[in-house]
This record gives sequence, C-alpha cells and structure tokens, in this order.
Amino acid sequence: MPITHAFPKEELVNRLGLVRTEMKKNNLDAILISVPENIYYLTGLDHWGYFACHVLFVPQEGNMILICRQMEQVSVERYVQNADFYGFKDFENPADFIFKAVKDSKYEDSNIGIEKNSLFLTPAIYENVISKLSKANCSNCSGLVDELRQVKSPLEIDYTRKAADAADAGALAAIEAAKDGASDRDISAEMHSAMIKAGSEYPGFGPFVRMTDRLNEEHTTWRGDTMKKGDALYIEHAGSYRRYQAPMGRLVFIGEKPSDADFASDLSNRAGEAQLKAIKPGATTGDVYQAWQDVVDAAGLPEYRRHHCGYLVGIAFPPSWVGGSMVTGLAPDSKRVLKVGMVFHTHSWLMWSGKGDYFFSNTVILTEKGAEVLTNKTPTTLIVV
Repeated sequence: MPITHAFPKEELVNRLGLVRTEMKKNNLDAILISVPENIYYLTGLDHWGYFACHVLFVPQEGNMILICRQMEQVSVERYVQNADFYGFKDFENPADFIFKAVKDSKYEDSNIGIEKNSLFLTPAIYENVISKLSKANCSNCSGLVDELRQVKSPLEIDYTRKAADAADAGALAAIEAAKDGASDRDISAEMHSAMIKAGSEYPGFGPFVRMTDRLNEEHTTWRGDTMKKGDALYIEHAGSYRRYQAPMGRLVFIGEKPSDADFASDLSNRAGEAQLKAIKPGATTGDVYQAWQDVVDAAGLPEYRRHHCGYLVGIAFPPSWVGGSMVTGLAPDSKRVLKVGMVFHTHSWLMWSGKGDYFFSNTVILTEKGAEVLTNKTPTTLIVV
C-alpha cells in the first residue's frame, strides 16, 4: 500500500517557518524539542516509540535532526519527510547523539532553547545534555511550539471534525449499551468498537467510564462494575483522527432519574449555552468561564465553583488528550485571547452541588461566526435509559 503522510510538505514548511520566526523573536539559534505533540506537528511522526527518548533538533538554518532509538529507523524513514535521523542503540547514551546533532550542525556555541516542561525529557538525559553543551547558552523554550499549535489550519479542522464524528458514534453506542445488569466493561467495549469503526485511532485518554459510587473519582475508568436501576453512569472519551482529539462526555441515568435531575440538567444546559455565546474572537478564556459561572450564580449556587469549564485541545498522544504537559483552561480570571481556529473541550459540570448532579462536555471550534459544537449528535438534555 502507498504510504500516506498526515500533513502535506507545504504545511510542514509553513509550520517550520513559523517556529523559526518565533525562535528569532526569542533570540534562539536552535531548539531541542521533546514533547511528542510538537515533534508530530513539525514532522508528522505518529507512533508509540516516544516512550523512549525522542528529541528533535531544530536549527535556525539547515536540516532538522530527529534523535531516537535506532530501531525506529524504518518508521522515521517512511513517515518523516523533512528531518535527518540519528539513531542510538539501547546501550548507547542518547545525550551523545543529541550533542552530535548540535555539533554537526555547528550550533554548539549558540543560544539553544530546550523544552524543560516536557514529560519525555528525563532529568538524567537533560543534565547530561546540558553538561555537553557547556559552550552554549541554554534556556527554557517550553511553550514556543505549543502556542503555534493552538490555532488550527483548515486541514487540522477537518481532522478534528472526523474525530468528533467518531466520538459521537462512541457516545451513542455507550448509551445504547447502558441498562440494568450491564457492566462498565460492556459500555467500554461498545464505545471502543463504535469509535474505531467510525474511523478513530487510539485516543490520548480513557475512555473514562464510572458509575454512582465512583462518580467523584477524576481519572479512573471501568473495572467490572455492574449497573442497576437508579445508578448514574459517567462517560467521558475522545475520538482521535490523525492524533487530533475530540473529547466529549455525558451523564446517563439507569432506569430512573433522581428527583433533582431536571433542575441540574436544565441549569447545566443553560450555563453551557452561555458559555458557547461567550466563545468568540477577542474574548478571553476568563470571559468564557465567567459567562458559565454567572448562570450558576443566578440559579442560587453562588458558592459553587469549578477550576475551569473546559480547555484547549488539538494534537495529543497518551497519557492525555490535552496535548502536552499542561492544561490550557477556560479558567477564572485567565487572560488568553480567543482566536478563530481554536478548539476547546467545553464542560458544563454541576456535580455535588447539593441541588442535583448533571454533566456534559463537547468539542467546540471557534469560527468567524462564533462557537460551533462538533460533537452534536448526542443529546445534552437529560438521558434516562
């Protein structure tokens, strides 16, 4: 079969140009990238080998160099169109090869940025690299590439739409499988099957599938529990296409709804609508949170607060769908300015408020006309199965 690449060469050339412009603004002659999402953004390398050391050397001039295990050579040669390859064997020191890439490119005495906030550059390798770059002026360049990834190109938006279609397929299958006597394994199996058949790859997270006695756990998932009438079922998952994530979530009631569920559902939906109206070009992430909070306050819950009501998403590899080491949230008083092409995982979460529980979340894109919900096939209104 012919090899297909995630991104056309012209898109990769444009991205590299943007990165080099930012490097120049920050007085950087070269950068060392180890965040998998950023390596993928610049090269299109999509695999699981990044659990071991992967570093992309990006000079202001000349070829990029990808340093990783020698055994990844076949994948790199097939899928990376724009970087040279330096492969180390498992008994060799990756730092030696990183330094060789810098030295071969004649940047060993330059201003070099290093992604210090990466989960994938271990302290041991970092310290070894720094010791070898004794002639260089090294600084932290974390966030430089991440910022450029926040606004999506038309191709990236198309990939996100495909991921959202798969996410909806998974949600609908999970809800169809939810019933008295079914297990959370059944739910997860049906969700996975439907998403994959709809075109999804492996997502960055989850799915998270939990029932009533485990609703307040954050990042845990199925374990073989059996549902019964009166339970609540929490599902949160993401479709993934070309590594672009489309997360969503729903709260479903089995057999019957609690007496206060209608209030919580209505409030969650009204707060969610206010949130969508606030997502517009020029607004801030804090404005979006405040629009959501104002509706909750007006409903008689002024003490109820969340740490955020969503966050930006895009490219992501496990262990999360947030796309790196940090969550860029729609958080109280946050000042990030919203731009057309940004994609969000929005939450309208009303749990443990004392006035009922409800939750839904969606993937939302900011267009010239405002917020557009991409995961729009699964209802946000009260679901009882």
